[in-house]
Order: sequence, then structure tokens, then C-alpha cells
Amino acid sequence: MDLAQFSYWIGMAGITAFSVTAVLALATKGIDLFSAAVLGIITAVGGGTLRDLILDVPIFWLIDVTYIWVALIASLISFWAEPLLTRKEIHSLLLYVDGFGAAMFSILTINKVWALGYGLPLVPILLGIVTAIGGGLLRDVLAGRPTLLMTHELYATPVLLGCSLYVAMIYWIPEYRLISAITCGALIFGTRAAAIHWHLTVPPWLVTKTRSNR
Repeated sequence: MDLAQFSYWIGMAGITAFSVTAVLALATKGIDLFSAAVLGIITAVGGGTLRDLILDVPIFWLIDVTYIWVALIASLISFWAEPLLTRKEIHSLLLYVDGFGAAMFSILTINKVWALGYGLPLVPILLGIVTAIGGGLLRDVLAGRPTLLMTHELYATPVLLGCSLYVAMIYWIPEYRLISAITCGALIFGTRAAAIHWHLTVPPWLVTKTRSNR
């Protein structure tokens, strides 16, 4: 399997992960089937859509509508299977799956932006983060929930670290692109998984202190 095939199937896995976790995250609000489908699709493809709009390139799911079908099917299955999927053990597993999706989408984005040659090396990193968390931000805004960026959860930070390392590896050892992608994707996912398992948060010295009203 070459890098293009690997990227495609990883992208499909990420789409599935984001759709499922989006529906489950909003299940407590009592959403209907239509809302579940819409929010699941928006979460799954939102980050990549923002990326392609910024790059002014054809939006990926317009080229291959399979991404939309996968997101739709995953959302509908999640809606009907919500009582099962929200069980504590399975819900915890899905948090890891979501972390896997974020890791994969960020790496895939860097490959895409690097191939286009836009704003190297900073833009690939920035758009890798946008793609990984953009769908989740759109979901939270539409659902009226606090976004991930407004919490101390370790979510964007692992993506930043992994994307930065991957860009460095592409620059210095381009002949090992696939190995670098797997390594940095594993770093992002591993850091996110550790945060989920041990309830890790952003270090206090990276958080501003709120001022009390006088």
C-alpha cells in the first residue's frame, strides 16, 4: 500500500470517528435524526472544508462524495445505537477513536499543503490544526456548547506538537515520509490517549488567570 492509498483509508476512518463522536456528544440534548445527520456530517468534514476553502482548492468531498456517504451512515448508525454507544466502556473507547481521527486528519493535511507548497513550513502546521479541530469547533458552536479551545483539555496541543515534528521530518528526511507520518500520527494519538486515560490538562503556566470582579 502506497502513501496515497494509506491516506485515503485513514481519511475514511477519521470521517467515521468524527461522525460517531459528534452524535454521541450531542445525544444528551435530545437531538432528532435529521439534526444528528447534519451535525455528524459537519463535524466530519468541517475541518477539511475550512482547509480547502483557505487553500482555494476543490473541496475534497465534492471530488469524492464517498466521504459524505460515510459520514451520513456513521451518524445514522450512531443515532440508532446511542443507548449502546453511550455505555461507559464504549464511550471511553470512542474518545480514543476521536483522538485517532484528529491525528490522522492533521497528518493528511500536512501532506496536502506541503505538496501545494503554500507557506512552508508554518502554513502546513496551522492548517493541520484547523483540520483536526475545525469540525469539532463548528459542532460546538452550532450546539451552543463551550468549544474545546475554551477548556483546559489537552486536545489541540498534541496536534500542534505532532504537526511541528512531522514538518521537521519531511524537511530533513523526506525519503522516509510514510514512516514519519506513522510516527507523528502515533505521537498525536498517544499524547491524546494519555490525556484521556489520566485526565491530563493543559499545564497551569499555559493558562491565564481569571480576574475577579471588584
